[in-house]
Amino acid sequence: MSSVERRSSAVSMRLADVFSQGHSPARVPQVDAEPCITILLGTLNGARFLPAQLASLERQTHKNWRLIVSDDQSTDATVAIVKGFSRRVSQIVEIRAGPGAGPCANFLSLACDPSVDGAYFAFCDQDDIWHPDKLARALAWVRAVDAKRPAIYGSRTHLICASGRTLGHSALYSKAPSFGNALVQNIAGANTMVFNRATKALFEASGCRELVAHDWWAYQLVTGGGGVVHYDPIPLIDYRQHDGNRIGSNRGWRAQLKRLRILFKGGYVAWNEANFAALNRARHLLTQDSGAVLDAFEVMRTGGFWARLCAFFASPVRRQTQLGNIALLVATVLRKV
Repeated sequence: MSSVERRSSAVSMRLADVFSQGHSPARVPQVDAEPCITILLGTLNGARFLPAQLASLERQTHKNWRLIVSDDQSTDATVAIVKGFSRRVSQIVEIRAGPGAGPCANFLSLACDPSVDGAYFAFCDQDDIWHPDKLARALAWVRAVDAKRPAIYGSRTHLICASGRTLGHSALYSKAPSFGNALVQNIAGANTMVFNRATKALFEASGCRELVAHDWWAYQLVTGGGGVVHYDPIPLIDYRQHDGNRIGSNRGWRAQLKRLRILFKGGYVAWNEANFAALNRARHLLTQDSGAVLDAFEVMRTGGFWARLCAFFASPVRRQTQLGNIALLVATVLRKV
């Protein structure tokens, strides 16, 4: 029996009680009527859509926020637009130089920086439009969680085209967020995420910046570290779909076909390898149960044929839909995970 197959057997035994108990967020006293939210905005040549996004920040019903912009060497009017915005609003606006290594590294340069401190944080893209109650609704949920426990709020999105015309909504997910789901799927975009200081502490402790996507990493890190993730089915942002989107929405048959092509060409293998390597480096931040699930996922990806099948059926590693899980099973059989 190979070492991977032996690990498969051990993993199957360890998974019996994984994630069998649910947790309800603890209520905490509300000592500050309107706490400050630090908005983390990553920019790169965003002058075309940035004014609409900044205007939507002004319209927030929750007024106590500050904005930190990490600009990745824009060559258009992006920085000038942000400076003009800072003169117009009463909130604090800070501009930093980004690392110049892509959007994920840009956002993580803020999330992993201990000097960026606060009680609550929100990721912000340069080309969306926030609904006026976006911060208020998200904060109401996050504040209800024990401040010592990592917590992320995310939501469904309203999709618009480059000109602002309605395209519909992003996929609606019904299964509870979990680490097993997070290993193979991200359910909420970073542009919807609001999180607490305990979550930011996980970002800082992990130190990982070379990843596929910062929102997917956030979902994995928080669920794996014993935190809680809330998926709100009510859309709170207009998510703009255009040629500049790095990933975009997964709504519609074209998007699903695109993802299937990525799957069977081995694209997800590379993504999962990057995520798995990062989670291994951050294993000290994971719970014991999450470590068992991660081991099962390794067997699903690298074990022998029967070991992969056994690990698939024994583990809680699942996507949100039945069709998605059929695709995951096929990918496991074909070693495309």
